[in-house]
Amino acid sequence: MPVVFRGPPGADTRLAAQHAQSLEALFANIPGLEVYAPSSPEGAKGLMAAAIRSDNPVVFLEHKLLDLGAAAVPEAAFPPRPRPHPAPGAGQLARDGIEAEVIDPRTIRPFDTATVLASVRRTNRALIVHEAPLFGGKIAAQIAEHAFDWLDAQVRQLGAPDMPVPTTTGWNAR
Repeated sequence: MPVVFRGPPGADTRLAAQHAQSLEALFANIPGLEVYAPSSPEGAKGLMAAAIRSDNPVVFLEHKLLDLGAAAVPEAAFPPRPRPHPAPGAGQLARDGIEAEVIDPRTIRPFDTATVLASVRRTNRALIVHEAPLFGGKIAAQIAEHAFDWLDAQVRQLGAPDMPVPTTTGWNAR
Protein backbone atom coordinates (compact mmCIF):
# COMPACT_ATOMS: atom_id res chain seq x y z
CA MET A 1 0.00 0.00 0.00
CA PRO A 2 1.83 3.14 -1.15
CA VAL A 3 1.37 5.83 1.49
CA VAL A 4 3.78 8.19 3.27
CA PHE A 5 3.26 9.23 6.89
CA ARG A 6 5.38 12.21 7.86
CA GLY A 7 6.09 13.17 11.45
CA PRO A 8 8.48 15.00 13.77
CA PRO A 9 10.22 12.70 16.28
CA GLY A 10 12.86 13.43 18.88
CA ALA A 11 13.48 15.56 21.88
CA ASP A 12 13.12 19.29 21.44
CA THR A 13 14.46 22.05 23.59
CA ARG A 14 11.37 22.31 25.80
CA LEU A 15 8.91 19.51 25.09
CA ALA A 16 8.12 16.71 27.51
CA ALA A 17 7.49 12.99 26.98
CA GLN A 18 4.14 13.32 25.21
CA HIS A 19 5.79 15.38 22.42
CA ALA A 20 9.41 14.24 22.44
CA GLN A 21 9.50 10.52 21.72
CA SER A 22 11.90 8.85 19.30
CA LEU A 23 9.30 6.67 17.62
CA GLU A 24 11.67 5.06 15.13
CA ALA A 25 12.21 2.23 17.63
CA LEU A 26 8.48 1.45 17.58
CA PHE A 27 7.98 1.77 13.82
CA ALA A 28 11.11 -0.25 12.95
CA ASN A 29 9.52 -3.34 14.51
CA ILE A 30 6.43 -3.34 12.28
CA PRO A 31 6.86 -5.85 9.42
CA GLY A 32 6.33 -4.37 5.96
CA LEU A 33 6.72 -0.77 7.12
CA GLU A 34 9.63 1.28 5.78
CA VAL A 35 11.12 3.89 8.12
CA TYR A 36 13.16 6.82 6.73
CA ALA A 37 15.06 9.28 8.91
CA PRO A 38 16.97 12.02 7.07
CA SER A 39 19.86 13.75 8.80
CA SER A 40 20.17 16.68 6.40
CA PRO A 41 18.00 18.72 4.01
CA GLU A 42 19.73 17.05 1.04
CA GLY A 43 19.03 13.61 2.48
CA ALA A 44 15.43 14.57 3.18
CA LYS A 45 14.92 15.52 -0.47
CA GLY A 46 16.23 12.21 -1.76
CA LEU A 47 14.43 10.16 0.88
CA MET A 48 11.10 11.91 0.30
CA ALA A 49 11.37 11.19 -3.43
CA ALA A 50 12.13 7.53 -2.63
CA ALA A 51 9.23 7.39 -0.13
CA ILE A 52 6.76 8.73 -2.68
CA ARG A 53 7.96 6.18 -5.27
CA SER A 54 7.80 3.25 -2.83
CA ASP A 55 5.02 0.70 -3.19
CA ASN A 56 5.14 0.13 0.59
CA PRO A 57 3.89 2.24 3.48
CA VAL A 58 6.66 4.60 4.62
CA VAL A 59 7.03 6.50 7.89
CA PHE A 60 9.13 9.58 7.15
CA LEU A 61 10.64 10.97 10.35
CA GLU A 62 12.06 14.50 10.27
CA HIS A 63 13.75 15.29 13.56
CA LYS A 64 12.41 18.44 15.23
CA LEU A 65 15.85 20.00 15.35
CA LEU A 66 16.51 19.39 11.63
CA ASP A 67 15.37 22.66 10.12
CA LEU A 68 14.37 21.53 6.64
CA GLY A 69 12.65 24.79 5.74
CA ALA A 70 15.77 26.94 5.95
CA ALA A 71 18.20 25.14 3.65
CA ALA A 72 18.51 25.31 -0.12
CA VAL A 73 19.20 21.99 -1.82
CA PRO A 74 20.51 21.34 -5.33
CA GLU A 75 18.09 20.48 -8.12
CA ALA A 76 19.45 16.95 -8.60
CA ALA A 77 17.86 14.07 -6.74
CA PHE A 78 19.83 12.35 -3.99
CA PRO A 79 19.83 8.59 -3.59
CA PRO A 80 18.62 7.30 -0.21
CA ARG A 81 21.65 5.03 0.22
CA PRO A 82 23.62 4.87 3.46
CA ARG A 83 27.13 6.19 3.28
CA PRO A 84 30.14 6.52 5.54
CA HIS A 85 30.96 10.20 5.93
CA PRO A 86 32.43 12.75 8.36
CA ALA A 87 30.02 14.26 10.87
CA PRO A 88 30.35 17.01 13.51
CA GLY A 89 31.07 14.43 16.20
CA ALA A 90 33.77 12.81 14.07
CA GLY A 91 35.40 16.22 13.62
CA GLN A 92 35.65 16.73 17.37
CA LEU A 93 37.04 13.23 17.83
CA ALA A 94 39.67 13.92 15.16
CA ARG A 95 40.75 17.06 17.02
CA ASP A 96 41.21 14.82 20.08
CA GLY A 97 43.34 12.40 18.05
CA ILE A 98 40.64 9.76 17.64
CA GLU A 99 39.86 8.46 14.16
CA ALA A 100 36.21 7.53 13.58
CA GLU A 101 34.10 6.43 10.65
CA VAL A 102 30.52 7.69 10.95
CA ILE A 103 27.71 5.98 9.03
CA ASP A 104 24.48 7.83 8.29
CA PRO A 105 22.05 4.97 7.63
CA ARG A 106 19.25 7.26 6.29
CA THR A 107 16.77 4.38 6.37
CA ILE A 108 16.04 2.54 9.57
CA ARG A 109 13.94 -0.05 7.80
CA PRO A 110 15.16 -1.39 5.50
CA PHE A 111 18.51 -1.15 7.27
CA ASP A 112 21.70 -1.54 5.26
CA THR A 113 23.53 -3.99 7.49
CA ALA A 114 26.15 -4.62 4.80
CA THR A 115 27.48 -1.05 5.09
CA VAL A 116 27.77 -1.36 8.88
CA LEU A 117 29.48 -4.76 8.66
CA ALA A 118 31.97 -3.42 6.09
CA SER A 119 32.81 -0.57 8.48
CA VAL A 120 33.30 -2.98 11.39
CA ARG A 121 35.63 -5.09 9.23
CA ARG A 122 37.69 -1.95 8.44
CA THR A 123 37.73 -0.40 11.92
CA ASN A 124 37.32 -3.46 14.19
CA ARG A 125 34.92 -1.57 16.46
CA ALA A 126 31.32 -0.36 16.63
CA LEU A 127 29.57 2.31 18.66
CA ILE A 128 25.86 2.63 17.87
CA VAL A 129 24.64 6.16 18.59
CA HIS A 130 20.94 7.00 18.58
CA GLU A 131 18.41 9.14 20.38
CA ALA A 132 15.92 6.40 21.21
CA PRO A 133 16.44 4.40 24.43
CA LEU A 134 18.30 1.14 23.77
CA PHE A 135 17.38 1.09 20.08
CA GLY A 136 20.62 -0.30 18.66
CA GLY A 137 20.23 -3.84 20.00
CA LYS A 138 19.22 -5.28 16.63
CA ILE A 139 22.19 -3.63 14.94
CA ALA A 140 24.53 -4.89 17.67
CA ALA A 141 23.13 -8.41 17.25
CA GLN A 142 23.78 -8.30 13.49
CA ILE A 143 27.35 -7.14 14.10
CA ALA A 144 27.92 -9.90 16.68
CA GLU A 145 26.46 -12.53 14.36
CA HIS A 146 28.20 -11.52 11.13
CA ALA A 147 31.39 -9.65 12.13
CA PHE A 148 32.34 -11.02 15.55
CA ASP A 149 35.76 -12.22 14.39
CA TRP A 150 36.68 -8.67 13.28
CA LEU A 151 35.81 -7.01 16.61
CA ASP A 152 38.65 -5.87 18.87
CA ALA A 153 36.22 -4.58 21.50
CA GLN A 154 32.65 -5.01 22.69
CA VAL A 155 29.91 -3.38 20.57
CA ARG A 156 28.61 -0.40 22.57
CA GLN A 157 25.48 1.76 22.39
CA LEU A 158 25.06 5.41 23.25
CA GLY A 159 21.44 6.52 23.44
CA ALA A 160 18.84 8.12 25.61
CA PRO A 161 18.15 6.73 29.08
CA ASP A 162 15.17 4.40 29.40
CA MET A 163 12.85 7.02 30.87
CA PRO A 164 10.32 9.63 29.73
CA VAL A 165 11.73 12.90 28.41
CA PRO A 166 11.36 15.48 31.19
CA THR A 167 9.83 18.87 30.56
CA THR A 168 11.73 22.10 31.06
CA THR A 169 10.78 24.86 33.42
CA GLY A 170 9.75 28.17 31.96
CA TRP A 171 7.62 27.41 28.88
CA ASN A 172 8.63 30.70 27.23
CA ALA A 173 12.31 30.37 28.13
CA ARG A 174 13.69 30.39 24.56
